[in-house]
Amino acid sequence: MTAVQTDDARSWRGRAEADDADRTSAEADDAQSIERLRGRSQALLRDLLRPHRRRIVWIVVLLLIMNAANLAGPYLVMLGIDEGIPPLTERGDYTVLLWVGVGFVVVTLGEYLATRNEISLSGKVSQELLFDLRRRVFRHFNRLSVSFHERFTSGRVVARMTSDMDAIRELSDNGVHDLVLAALSVVSIAGIMLVMDVELALVALITFPVMGVLGNWFRKYSTVVYRRTRETIALVIVYFVESMSGVRAVQSYRRESRNQAIFDRLNDDNREQNIAGHRAAATFAASTKGIGNVSVAIVLMYGGYLVMQGDTEIGVLAAFLLYLRRFYEPMQELTMFYNTLQSATAALEKLSGVLDEKPEVAAPADPRALPRAEGTVVFDAVRFSYRDDKVVLPDLNLTIPAGQTVAVVGATGAGKTTIAKLVSRFYDPVDGVVSLDGIDLRDLAEPDLRRAVAMVTQENYLFDGTVGDNIAFGRPSAGRDEIEAAARAIGAHEFISALPEGYDTDVRKRGGRLSAGQRQLVAFARAFLADPRVLILDEATSSLDIPSERLVQRALRTILADRTAIIIAHRLSTVEIADRVLVLEAGTVVEDGPPEVLISGSGRYARLHEQWQDSLV
Repeated sequence: MTAVQTDDARSWRGRAEADDADRTSAEADDAQSIERLRGRSQALLRDLLRPHRRRIVWIVVLLLIMNAANLAGPYLVMLGIDEGIPPLTERGDYTVLLWVGVGFVVVTLGEYLATRNEISLSGKVSQELLFDLRRRVFRHFNRLSVSFHERFTSGRVVARMTSDMDAIRELSDNGVHDLVLAALSVVSIAGIMLVMDVELALVALITFPVMGVLGNWFRKYSTVVYRRTRETIALVIVYFVESMSGVRAVQSYRRESRNQAIFDRLNDDNREQNIAGHRAAATFAASTKGIGNVSVAIVLMYGGYLVMQGDTEIGVLAAFLLYLRRFYEPMQELTMFYNTLQSATAALEKLSGVLDEKPEVAAPADPRALPRAEGTVVFDAVRFSYRDDKVVLPDLNLTIPAGQTVAVVGATGAGKTTIAKLVSRFYDPVDGVVSLDGIDLRDLAEPDLRRAVAMVTQENYLFDGTVGDNIAFGRPSAGRDEIEAAARAIGAHEFISALPEGYDTDVRKRGGRLSAGQRQLVAFARAFLADPRVLILDEATSSLDIPSERLVQRALRTILADRTAIIIAHRLSTVEIADRVLVLEAGTVVEDGPPEVLISGSGRYARLHEQWQDSLV
């Protein structure tokens, strides 16, 4: 990789990590912020687990039974040796040995039943928890304001719903069961050994402080490593989605090699973080195994001495050695599952951060109903800026009477689309009021607003499904006759009927089966079927060829009658059907009047119209 390509990778990574919508990366460097992250994710986890409290109690009971059954073996061995097998000069007590055998059968059966039911119940809780979490995240993403989605890249959305969910699934499906059982084993074995022989137990646990120090180091180190692992895999996904979404531009400008270099750098960062995590896990696992072997050797030597001195029984020593094996084996298991826990914890922090985001366009606390809108739109001293340092609309006062078609024209950046976004309430003004029929949009019930106002943009986004489904998107209850009537009204019926399956033709991903103009016509039909009182066309005819545009213009004259319409366009042919034209400059209306009056004058619109006509020659 060249130095330039490396710099590109670092630059892209820096911009991605600086995304305000994904603050957890920046917060991770601050101890107080880390506590905030943990508190937020723990609150989310408690909320997810609350509906499953009864099942969780049963899971805990089953885990306790499993743990007891697992630990009964060494104790039964001790009884069999000390009580059932006396010195060789005496006869053995076969009754004790028989009961020990029966005990093993009972313990085995109990462990089987408890394990079977616990795994089944845990799996059900795990899947329902993930179902609930996915639903919450999807619903919350839909509720967040347009401004959030404009800065939160689609790759990050995908990362939240894929890699982060997978990390939590891995923990909930397998890790919790093994983590809890291992922890119970460690605590229970320590208690049993202390009851059996305090002196020997203290000797056996002499290495425990060393284990505590080692475990504390691993906990702190792995927390940082696995949080960084989640961040690096998110960057890989983000860049992959971004590159594939813009693959036409990548190939057109021969960016394949440089994009590959950036991706390789991001992928390498993720690999290095994962290797660091595995290296820490390997150190902890090997150290745990070594400490366990040292502990067994110490107990064997000291316990053997006590047996020869007659201070303890040989069965007790045998049980101690078996318990020690079972004491350090869970320690090693905890290492591997702790990795899963850290990865899932970091993922939960990311998801809780998304769920903690508040919509910038908040729902009204006391919404006002508007069952039937008339369509009067008023801007009263509206000031708006996307950023504090750049005002787009300094002080806009505008009234659009119900049923009037208004065209808004002006140079790029004049604020035309901003007006459309404010009327649609994708954003709220910084100062002033945007109202519909005298009701501030911030006070209007959202269902009434969405029913009253619809926007058609140049993006003309279509969803996977049939042509009919996409037209009915604006009103899902519409029948086939209503769908066809809407298509006929805007001139789309002819081309739809010519498709292989007519209205049942699958448009494929993002409408890829249709041309740009056809997608635009379907988007028009969708909006017309929704029958809003206020219809916003934001560069909505930009993808139409001349015949299609003329067809749509004829349809618009009929459909926009008695409906408030705001048309934003650079192509002035679309403006001709307007009752009124607003010329916008730096967020201020500099001309306002009927198009024929403005054309006959010598102002900005007249010059724009003249330039447009010259371009047609």
